Amino acid sequence: MRVIVNQIECELPSQSMISDALSLINAKPPYAVAVNLNFVPKTKYDQFPLNENDQIEVIAPVTGG
Repeated sequence: MRVIVNQIECELPSQSMISDALSLINAKPPYAVAVNLNFVPKTKYDQFPLNENDQIEVIAPVTGG
């Protein structure tokens, strides 16, 4: 299935979860994830199913002042 991860089109097997998308892009923690502009708690990454054309944003925290 086709999903968009950080504005890049990616292919994942059907019935993939957020954790599969994170593995695909080799995401290194810490990060936050939103699917279709909705925040998803870290505890749900292995259980949150993705759908065709979902837009996933993986956001790294920024520190500074």
